[in-house]
Amino acid sequence: MSRRTGTTMKHLSTLCACTVLLPLLSACAIGPDYKKPDAPVPPAYKELKGWKIGTPKQAASDASWWAIYNDPVLDGLEKQVNISNQNLKAAEAAYREAAATVDVARASFFPTVSVTASGTRSGEGSGSTSSTSLNGGRVRTEYSASAGASWAPDIWGRIRRTVEGETASADASAEDLAAARLSAQAQLATDYFELRALDEQKRLLDDSVVAFSRSRDIVKNRYATGVAAKADLLTAETQLNDARSQAISVGVQRAALEHAIAVLTGRPPADLDLPAGAFATAVPVPPTGLPSTLLERRPDIAAAERRVAAANANIGVAEAAFFPDLTLSASYGYSGPTLGKLFQLPNSIWSLGPDLAETIFDAGARSAQVEQARATYDQDVANYRQTVLTAFQQVEDDLAGLRILADQADVQAATVASAREAERFAVNQYKAGTADYTTVVTAQATRLNAEITALGIQRDRLTDSVDLVSGLGGGFVACTPQASGGDACHQ
Repeated sequence: MSRRTGTTMKHLSTLCACTVLLPLLSACAIGPDYKKPDAPVPPAYKELKGWKIGTPKQAASDASWWAIYNDPVLDGLEKQVNISNQNLKAAEAAYREAAATVDVARASFFPTVSVTASGTRSGEGSGSTSSTSLNGGRVRTEYSASAGASWAPDIWGRIRRTVEGETASADASAEDLAAARLSAQAQLATDYFELRALDEQKRLLDDSVVAFSRSRDIVKNRYATGVAAKADLLTAETQLNDARSQAISVGVQRAALEHAIAVLTGRPPADLDLPAGAFATAVPVPPTGLPSTLLERRPDIAAAERRVAAANANIGVAEAAFFPDLTLSASYGYSGPTLGKLFQLPNSIWSLGPDLAETIFDAGARSAQVEQARATYDQDVANYRQTVLTAFQQVEDDLAGLRILADQADVQAATVASAREAERFAVNQYKAGTADYTTVVTAQATRLNAEITALGIQRDRLTDSVDLVSGLGGGFVACTPQASGGDACHQ
Protein backbone atom coordinates (compact mmCIF):
# COMPACT_ATOMS: atom_id res chain seq x y z
CA MET A 1 0.00 0.00 0.00
CA SER A 2 1.42 3.44 -0.94
CA ARG A 3 2.09 6.11 1.63
CA ARG A 4 -0.64 8.32 0.12
CA THR A 5 -3.20 5.51 0.32
CA GLY A 6 -2.18 4.82 3.90
CA THR A 7 -2.63 8.48 4.76
CA THR A 8 -6.11 8.49 3.23
CA MET A 9 -7.12 5.37 5.20
CA LYS A 10 -5.82 7.02 8.35
CA HIS A 11 -7.98 10.08 7.69
CA LEU A 12 -11.05 7.90 7.08
CA SER A 13 -10.53 6.06 10.36
CA THR A 14 -10.12 9.36 12.19
CA LEU A 15 -13.33 10.66 10.59
CA CYS A 16 -15.24 7.59 11.78
CA ALA A 17 -13.83 7.86 15.29
CA CYS A 18 -14.62 11.56 15.61
CA THR A 19 -18.12 11.06 14.24
CA VAL A 20 -18.87 8.37 16.82
CA LEU A 21 -17.50 10.60 19.54
CA LEU A 22 -19.39 13.67 18.34
CA PRO A 23 -20.19 14.94 21.88
CA LEU A 24 -16.46 14.91 22.63
CA LEU A 25 -15.30 16.63 19.44
CA SER A 26 -13.65 19.39 21.45
CA ALA A 27 -10.91 16.90 22.30
CA CYS A 28 -10.47 15.64 18.75
CA ALA A 29 -7.56 17.26 16.90
CA ILE A 30 -6.10 15.94 13.66
CA GLY A 31 -2.34 15.53 13.41
CA PRO A 32 0.50 14.30 15.63
CA ASP A 33 0.86 15.66 19.16
CA TYR A 34 4.17 17.43 19.66
CA LYS A 35 7.10 15.71 21.29
CA LYS A 36 10.37 17.58 21.67
CA PRO A 37 13.00 15.90 19.46
CA ASP A 38 16.11 14.53 21.09
CA ALA A 39 19.46 16.21 20.51
CA PRO A 40 23.06 15.04 20.97
CA VAL A 41 24.17 16.28 24.40
CA PRO A 42 27.58 15.26 25.83
CA PRO A 43 27.87 14.49 29.56
CA ALA A 44 30.65 17.07 30.04
CA TYR A 45 32.65 19.68 28.17
CA LYS A 46 35.76 18.14 26.65
CA GLU A 47 37.91 21.25 26.95
CA LEU A 48 37.28 21.60 30.69
CA LYS A 49 39.16 18.40 31.45
CA GLY A 50 42.40 19.19 33.20
CA TRP A 51 41.60 22.89 33.48
CA LYS A 52 40.48 24.02 36.91
CA ILE A 53 38.92 27.47 36.89
CA GLY A 54 39.78 28.68 40.37
CA THR A 55 37.20 31.46 40.81
CA PRO A 56 34.60 31.62 38.03
CA LYS A 57 33.28 35.19 37.73
CA GLN A 58 29.53 35.67 37.78
CA ALA A 59 27.56 38.89 37.72
CA ALA A 60 25.40 39.76 40.68
CA SER A 61 21.79 38.66 40.47
CA ASP A 62 20.63 42.23 39.78
CA ALA A 63 23.33 42.96 37.16
CA SER A 64 23.72 42.09 33.49
CA TRP A 65 26.37 39.67 32.26
CA TRP A 66 28.89 42.33 31.19
CA ALA A 67 29.18 43.46 34.83
CA ILE A 68 31.84 40.75 35.29
CA TYR A 69 34.29 43.04 33.45
CA ASN A 70 33.82 45.84 35.99
CA ASP A 71 34.05 48.59 33.38
CA PRO A 72 31.68 51.58 33.87
CA VAL A 73 32.14 52.81 30.29
CA LEU A 74 31.23 49.40 28.86
CA ASP A 75 28.26 49.20 31.22
CA GLY A 76 26.90 52.52 29.97
CA LEU A 77 27.31 51.54 26.32
CA GLU A 78 25.64 48.16 26.80
CA LYS A 79 22.61 49.78 28.40
CA GLN A 80 22.22 52.01 25.35
CA VAL A 81 22.16 48.93 23.09
CA ASN A 82 18.97 47.70 24.78
CA ILE A 83 17.32 51.08 24.28
CA SER A 84 18.47 52.39 20.92
CA ASN A 85 19.80 49.58 18.72
CA GLN A 86 17.73 49.57 15.52
CA ASN A 87 18.19 45.85 14.82
CA LEU A 88 16.68 45.13 18.24
CA LYS A 89 13.78 47.45 17.50
CA ALA A 90 13.15 45.51 14.28
CA ALA A 91 13.33 42.17 16.12
CA GLU A 92 10.95 43.46 18.80
CA ALA A 93 8.49 44.60 16.12
CA ALA A 94 8.73 41.17 14.48
CA TYR A 95 7.84 39.58 17.81
CA ARG A 96 4.81 41.85 18.22
CA GLU A 97 3.74 40.93 14.70
CA ALA A 98 3.98 37.23 15.54
CA ALA A 99 2.03 37.73 18.78
CA ALA A 100 -0.71 39.54 16.86
CA THR A 101 -0.86 36.63 14.41
CA VAL A 102 -1.67 34.35 17.35
CA ASP A 103 -4.59 36.61 18.30
CA VAL A 104 -5.83 36.47 14.70
CA ALA A 105 -5.76 32.67 14.79
CA ARG A 106 -7.52 32.51 18.18
CA ALA A 107 -10.32 34.73 16.87
CA SER A 108 -11.40 31.85 14.61
CA PHE A 109 -12.70 30.00 17.67
CA PHE A 110 -15.58 32.47 17.97
CA PRO A 111 -18.57 33.38 15.77
CA THR A 112 -18.50 36.31 13.40
CA VAL A 113 -21.40 38.75 13.86
CA SER A 114 -22.31 41.42 11.31
CA VAL A 115 -25.07 43.97 10.75
CA THR A 116 -26.21 45.51 7.45
CA ALA A 117 -28.61 48.25 6.43
CA SER A 118 -29.52 49.45 2.95
CA GLY A 119 -31.94 51.59 0.99
CA THR A 120 -32.36 51.20 -2.79
CA ARG A 121 -34.47 52.59 -5.59
CA SER A 122 -34.76 50.45 -8.72
CA GLY A 123 -36.54 50.98 -12.05
CA GLU A 124 -38.97 48.59 -13.76
CA GLY A 125 -40.97 48.39 -17.00
CA SER A 126 -44.35 50.09 -17.34
CA GLY A 127 -46.14 46.76 -17.02
CA SER A 128 -45.06 46.13 -13.46
CA THR A 129 -46.76 47.39 -10.34
CA SER A 130 -45.10 50.07 -8.28
CA SER A 131 -46.00 52.83 -5.92
CA THR A 132 -44.25 55.52 -7.98
CA SER A 133 -43.98 56.39 -11.70
CA LEU A 134 -41.07 58.22 -13.27
CA ASN A 135 -40.84 59.18 -16.98
CA GLY A 136 -43.48 56.62 -17.88
CA GLY A 137 -41.69 53.83 -16.03
CA ARG A 138 -41.92 52.41 -12.55
CA VAL A 139 -39.50 52.63 -9.62
CA ARG A 140 -39.41 50.63 -6.43
CA THR A 141 -38.06 51.72 -3.08
CA GLU A 142 -36.75 49.03 -0.77
CA TYR A 143 -35.29 49.33 2.73
CA SER A 144 -33.68 46.52 4.67
CA ALA A 145 -31.83 45.97 7.95
CA SER A 146 -30.49 42.69 9.24
CA ALA A 147 -28.03 41.06 11.62
CA GLY A 148 -26.25 37.80 10.94
CA ALA A 149 -23.84 35.43 12.59
CA SER A 150 -21.73 32.57 11.31
CA TRP A 151 -19.54 30.10 13.12
CA ALA A 152 -17.30 27.28 11.93
CA PRO A 153 -16.92 24.91 14.91
CA ASP A 154 -13.43 23.47 15.22
CA ILE A 155 -14.56 19.88 14.82
CA TRP A 156 -11.31 18.44 13.49
CA GLY A 157 -8.93 20.69 15.46
CA ARG A 158 -7.72 22.69 12.47
CA ILE A 159 -8.03 25.97 14.36
CA ARG A 160 -6.42 24.49 17.46
CA ARG A 161 -3.46 23.28 15.42
CA THR A 162 -3.24 26.67 13.73
CA VAL A 163 -3.17 28.46 17.08
CA GLU A 164 -0.66 25.93 18.37
CA GLY A 165 1.60 26.55 15.39
CA GLU A 166 1.30 30.35 15.50
CA THR A 167 1.98 30.35 19.25
CA ALA A 168 5.12 28.29 18.74
CA SER A 169 6.19 30.64 15.94
CA ALA A 170 5.64 33.65 18.21
CA ASP A 171 7.69 31.97 20.93
CA ALA A 172 10.44 31.42 18.36
CA SER A 173 10.23 35.11 17.47
CA ALA A 174 10.65 36.00 21.15
CA GLU A 175 13.75 33.83 21.26
CA ASP A 176 15.00 35.49 18.06
CA LEU A 177 14.67 38.82 19.87
CA ALA A 178 16.68 37.48 22.80
CA ALA A 179 19.32 36.11 20.41
CA ALA A 180 19.54 39.44 18.55
CA ARG A 181 19.93 41.30 21.84
CA LEU A 182 22.67 38.95 23.05
CA SER A 183 24.46 39.15 19.70
CA ALA A 184 24.44 42.96 19.74
CA GLN A 185 25.65 43.05 23.34
CA ALA A 186 28.46 40.60 22.62
CA GLN A 187 29.49 42.45 19.46
CA LEU A 188 29.67 45.73 21.34
CA ALA A 189 31.79 44.18 24.11
CA THR A 190 34.13 42.66 21.52
CA ASP A 191 34.48 45.97 19.66
CA TYR A 192 35.02 47.79 22.94
CA PHE A 193 37.86 45.51 24.08
CA GLU A 194 39.49 45.69 20.66
CA LEU A 195 39.31 49.49 20.84
CA ARG A 196 40.89 49.46 24.31
CA ALA A 197 43.59 47.13 23.00
CA LEU A 198 44.35 49.69 20.30
CA ASP A 199 44.54 52.38 22.98
CA GLU A 200 47.12 50.27 24.79
CA GLN A 201 48.98 49.58 21.55
CA LYS A 202 49.09 53.34 20.89
CA ARG A 203 50.53 53.87 24.37
CA LEU A 204 53.20 51.21 23.75
CA LEU A 205 54.14 52.80 20.45
CA ASP A 206 54.20 56.29 21.97
CA ASP A 207 56.48 55.01 24.74
CA SER A 208 58.66 53.38 22.09
CA VAL A 209 58.81 56.67 20.18
CA VAL A 210 60.12 58.32 23.35
CA ALA A 211 62.66 55.52 23.89
CA PHE A 212 63.74 55.53 20.25
CA SER A 213 64.09 59.30 20.37
CA ARG A 214 66.50 58.97 23.28
CA SER A 215 68.46 56.31 21.39
CA ARG A 216 68.55 58.53 18.31
CA ASP A 217 69.88 61.39 20.43
CA ILE A 218 72.60 59.14 21.83
CA VAL A 219 73.63 58.07 18.32
CA LYS A 220 73.46 61.68 17.10
CA ASN A 221 75.80 62.82 19.86
CA ARG A 222 78.18 59.95 19.21
CA TYR A 223 78.11 60.72 15.49
CA ALA A 224 78.87 64.39 16.19
CA THR A 225 81.98 63.38 18.13
CA GLY A 226 83.05 60.95 15.40
CA VAL A 227 82.43 57.82 17.51
CA ALA A 228 79.36 56.55 15.59
CA ALA A 229 78.94 56.05 11.88
CA LYS A 230 76.45 57.84 9.65
CA ALA A 231 74.71 54.48 9.07
CA ASP A 232 73.95 54.20 12.80
CA LEU A 233 72.27 57.62 12.78
CA LEU A 234 70.20 56.77 9.70
CA THR A 235 69.14 53.46 11.27
CA ALA A 236 68.07 55.27 14.45
CA GLU A 237 66.07 57.80 12.43
CA THR A 238 64.42 55.02 10.41
CA GLN A 239 63.42 53.09 13.54
CA LEU A 240 62.00 56.24 15.17
CA ASN A 241 59.92 57.24 12.15
CA ASP A 242 58.64 53.69 11.72
CA ALA A 243 57.34 53.71 15.30
CA ARG A 244 55.71 57.10 14.72
CA SER A 245 54.04 55.74 11.56
CA GLN A 246 52.69 52.71 13.39
CA ALA A 247 51.30 54.92 16.16
CA ILE A 248 49.46 57.03 13.59
CA SER A 249 48.06 54.00 11.73
CA VAL A 250 46.42 52.72 14.92
CA GLY A 251 44.03 55.65 14.63
CA VAL A 252 42.43 54.25 11.48
CA GLN A 253 41.40 50.99 13.16
CA ARG A 254 40.34 52.78 16.34
CA ALA A 255 38.10 55.18 14.43
CA ALA A 256 36.36 52.30 12.63
CA LEU A 257 35.69 50.54 15.95
CA GLU A 258 34.38 53.73 17.54
CA HIS A 259 32.01 54.18 14.59
CA ALA A 260 30.81 50.57 14.92
CA ILE A 261 30.13 51.05 18.63
CA ALA A 262 28.13 54.21 17.89
CA VAL A 263 25.90 52.36 15.41
CA LEU A 264 25.39 49.49 17.86
CA THR A 265 24.13 52.00 20.41
CA GLY A 266 21.76 53.53 17.86
CA ARG A 267 23.68 56.76 17.26
CA PRO A 268 25.37 58.35 14.26
CA PRO A 269 29.15 57.88 14.39
CA ALA A 270 29.64 61.64 14.75
CA ASP A 271 27.74 61.62 18.07
CA LEU A 272 30.11 59.29 19.94
CA ASP A 273 33.55 60.20 21.20
CA LEU A 274 35.29 57.63 23.39
CA PRO A 275 38.42 59.03 25.07
CA ALA A 276 41.40 56.70 25.38
CA GLY A 277 41.10 54.44 28.40
CA ALA A 278 42.84 51.69 30.29
CA PHE A 279 42.95 48.15 28.94
CA ALA A 280 41.60 45.40 31.17
CA THR A 281 44.27 43.20 32.74
CA ALA A 282 41.93 40.60 34.30
CA VAL A 283 40.10 38.04 32.14
CA PRO A 284 36.92 36.81 33.91
CA VAL A 285 35.66 33.35 33.03
CA PRO A 286 31.94 32.66 33.64
CA PRO A 287 30.76 29.34 35.12
CA THR A 288 29.85 26.95 32.33
CA GLY A 289 27.43 24.62 34.10
CA LEU A 290 26.50 21.25 32.63
CA PRO A 291 26.15 20.80 28.87
CA SER A 292 22.49 19.87 29.27
CA THR A 293 21.70 23.36 30.57
CA LEU A 294 22.92 24.85 27.29
CA LEU A 295 19.67 23.76 25.62
CA GLU A 296 17.75 25.94 28.08
CA ARG A 297 20.12 28.92 28.13
CA ARG A 298 20.75 29.57 24.43
CA PRO A 299 17.98 31.54 22.70
CA ASP A 300 18.96 30.29 19.23
CA ILE A 301 18.48 26.69 20.39
CA ALA A 302 15.13 27.56 21.97
CA ALA A 303 14.04 29.32 18.76
CA ALA A 304 14.99 26.31 16.64
CA GLU A 305 13.03 23.99 18.96
CA ARG A 306 9.96 26.24 18.82
CA ARG A 307 10.07 26.14 15.02
CA VAL A 308 9.96 22.35 15.22
CA ALA A 309 6.81 22.64 17.35
CA ALA A 310 5.26 25.02 14.81
CA ALA A 311 6.07 22.67 11.93
CA ASN A 312 4.53 19.76 13.85
CA ALA A 313 1.30 21.72 14.32
CA ASN A 314 1.22 22.58 10.62
CA ILE A 315 1.06 18.86 9.83
CA GLY A 316 -2.26 18.75 11.68
CA VAL A 317 -3.49 21.80 9.79
CA ALA A 318 -2.66 20.13 6.48
CA GLU A 319 -4.31 16.83 7.48
CA ALA A 320 -7.46 18.62 8.63
CA ALA A 321 -8.09 19.65 5.01
CA PHE A 322 -9.18 16.05 4.28
CA PHE A 323 -12.29 16.46 6.43
CA PRO A 324 -15.50 18.39 5.69
CA ASP A 325 -15.92 21.99 6.81
CA LEU A 326 -19.10 22.76 8.77
CA THR A 327 -20.37 26.33 9.02
CA LEU A 328 -23.42 27.32 11.07
CA SER A 329 -25.06 30.57 10.03
CA ALA A 330 -28.13 32.55 11.06
CA SER A 331 -29.60 35.92 10.17
CA TYR A 332 -32.64 37.98 11.10
CA GLY A 333 -33.84 41.30 9.71
CA TYR A 334 -36.50 43.36 8.02
CA SER A 335 -37.23 44.37 4.44
CA GLY A 336 -39.95 46.67 3.16
CA PRO A 337 -40.83 49.64 0.94
CA THR A 338 -41.42 52.13 3.81
CA LEU A 339 -38.73 53.15 6.28
CA GLY A 340 -41.23 54.20 8.96
CA LYS A 341 -42.94 50.79 8.97
CA LEU A 342 -39.83 48.71 8.29
CA PHE A 343 -39.48 47.13 11.74
CA GLN A 344 -42.84 45.35 11.76
CA LEU A 345 -43.47 41.64 11.93
CA PRO A 346 -44.83 41.26 8.36
CA ASN A 347 -41.53 42.70 7.04
CA SER A 348 -39.30 40.32 9.01
CA ILE A 349 -36.98 37.89 7.22
CA TRP A 350 -34.75 35.23 8.70
CA SER A 351 -32.56 32.31 7.77
CA LEU A 352 -30.92 29.51 9.73
CA GLY A 353 -28.97 26.46 8.67
CA PRO A 354 -25.71 24.60 8.43
CA ASP A 355 -23.37 24.52 5.46
CA LEU A 356 -21.27 21.40 4.94
CA ALA A 357 -18.53 21.38 2.32
CA GLU A 358 -16.10 18.61 1.37
CA THR A 359 -13.60 18.44 -1.46
CA ILE A 360 -13.94 15.12 -3.29
CA PHE A 361 -11.20 15.58 -5.88
CA ASP A 362 -8.14 17.84 -5.90
CA ALA A 363 -5.63 15.79 -7.96
CA GLY A 364 -3.60 14.97 -4.85
CA ALA A 365 -3.09 18.58 -3.73
CA ARG A 366 -3.99 17.91 -0.09
CA SER A 367 -1.80 14.82 0.09
CA ALA A 368 1.06 16.82 -1.34
CA GLN A 369 0.48 19.56 1.25
CA VAL A 370 0.68 16.98 4.03
CA GLU A 371 3.93 15.63 2.60
CA GLN A 372 5.22 19.18 2.34
CA ALA A 373 4.38 19.84 6.01
CA ARG A 374 6.10 16.62 7.09
CA ALA A 375 9.19 17.49 5.06
CA THR A 376 9.29 20.93 6.67
CA TYR A 377 9.07 19.26 10.09
CA ASP A 378 11.97 16.93 9.27
CA GLN A 379 13.99 19.89 8.03
CA ASP A 380 13.34 21.88 11.21
CA VAL A 381 14.29 18.89 13.38
CA ALA A 382 17.60 18.60 11.51
CA ASN A 383 18.16 22.35 11.85
CA TYR A 384 17.44 22.13 15.59
CA ARG A 385 19.97 19.34 16.09
CA GLN A 386 22.54 21.18 13.98
CA THR A 387 22.00 24.32 16.07
CA VAL A 388 22.68 22.28 19.21
CA LEU A 389 25.87 20.80 17.71
CA THR A 390 27.06 24.25 16.60
CA ALA A 391 26.40 25.63 20.07
CA PHE A 392 28.54 22.95 21.71
CA GLN A 393 31.25 23.58 19.13
CA GLN A 394 31.29 27.29 19.98
CA VAL A 395 31.54 26.64 23.72
CA GLU A 396 34.29 24.06 23.27
CA ASP A 397 36.20 26.43 20.97
CA ASP A 398 35.99 29.25 23.50
CA LEU A 399 36.98 27.02 26.41
CA ALA A 400 39.97 25.73 24.45
CA GLY A 401 40.91 29.27 23.44
CA LEU A 402 40.78 30.57 27.00
CA ARG A 403 42.78 27.64 28.36
CA ILE A 404 45.46 27.73 25.66
CA LEU A 405 45.72 31.52 25.60
CA ALA A 406 46.18 31.56 29.39
CA ASP A 407 49.22 29.30 28.99
CA GLN A 408 50.48 31.40 26.10
CA ALA A 409 50.06 34.61 28.13
CA ASP A 410 52.31 33.21 30.88
CA VAL A 411 55.02 32.31 28.35
CA GLN A 412 54.70 35.65 26.59
CA ALA A 413 54.99 37.55 29.87
CA ALA A 414 58.37 35.86 30.43
CA THR A 415 59.31 36.72 26.84
CA VAL A 416 58.51 40.41 27.42
CA ALA A 417 60.54 40.47 30.63
CA SER A 418 63.60 38.96 28.96
CA ALA A 419 63.22 41.22 25.90
CA ARG A 420 63.18 44.32 28.09
CA GLU A 421 66.26 43.11 29.92
CA ALA A 422 68.01 42.36 26.64
CA GLU A 423 67.20 45.87 25.40
CA ARG A 424 68.64 47.42 28.54
CA PHE A 425 71.87 45.44 28.18
CA ALA A 426 72.18 46.30 24.47
CA VAL A 427 71.80 50.03 25.10
CA ASN A 428 74.34 49.96 27.91
CA GLN A 429 76.80 47.98 25.80
CA TYR A 430 76.41 50.44 22.94
CA LYS A 431 77.05 53.36 25.29
CA ALA A 432 80.17 51.54 26.51
CA GLY A 433 81.28 50.94 22.96
CA THR A 434 81.26 47.16 23.27
CA ALA A 435 78.34 46.58 20.83
CA ASP A 436 77.29 48.08 17.54
CA TYR A 437 73.99 49.87 17.01
CA THR A 438 72.50 46.96 15.09
CA THR A 439 72.37 45.06 18.39
CA VAL A 440 70.42 47.91 19.98
CA VAL A 441 67.94 48.11 17.08
CA THR A 442 67.38 44.36 17.13
CA ALA A 443 66.83 44.34 20.89
CA GLN A 444 64.42 47.29 20.78
CA ALA A 445 62.43 45.82 17.87
CA THR A 446 62.26 42.47 19.67
CA ARG A 447 61.00 44.13 22.84
CA LEU A 448 58.31 46.12 21.01
CA ASN A 449 57.11 43.07 19.06
CA ALA A 450 57.00 41.01 22.25
CA GLU A 451 54.88 43.64 24.01
CA ILE A 452 52.48 43.95 21.05
CA THR A 453 52.18 40.14 20.91
CA ALA A 454 51.41 40.04 24.64
CA LEU A 455 48.80 42.74 24.11
CA GLY A 456 47.22 40.74 21.26
CA ILE A 457 47.04 37.65 23.48
CA GLN A 458 45.29 39.65 26.22
CA ARG A 459 42.85 41.06 23.67
CA ASP A 460 42.10 37.56 22.35
CA ARG A 461 41.53 36.28 25.88
CA LEU A 462 39.01 39.02 26.58
CA THR A 463 37.15 38.52 23.30
CA ASP A 464 37.12 34.75 23.87
CA SER A 465 35.65 35.43 27.29
CA VAL A 466 32.88 37.49 25.66
CA ASP A 467 32.33 34.72 23.11
CA LEU A 468 32.02 32.17 25.91
CA VAL A 469 29.43 34.27 27.73
CA SER A 470 27.52 34.58 24.45
CA GLY A 471 27.95 30.88 23.73
CA LEU A 472 26.46 30.06 27.12
CA GLY A 473 23.36 32.09 26.28
CA GLY A 474 24.37 35.17 28.24
CA GLY A 475 25.53 33.13 31.19
CA PHE A 476 22.97 34.61 33.52
CA VAL A 477 19.27 35.38 33.87
CA ALA A 478 17.80 37.09 30.80
CA CYS A 479 14.06 36.81 30.23
CA THR A 480 11.98 37.51 27.14
CA PRO A 481 8.16 37.53 26.87
CA GLN A 482 6.51 34.58 25.17
CA ALA A 483 3.28 34.49 23.24
CA SER A 484 2.18 31.53 25.36
CA GLY A 485 1.96 33.86 28.35
CA GLY A 486 5.16 33.01 30.23
CA ASP A 487 8.75 34.13 30.08
CA ALA A 488 11.70 32.51 28.33
CA CYS A 489 14.47 32.75 30.96
CA HIS A 490 18.02 31.74 30.15
CA GLN A 491 20.08 30.99 33.21
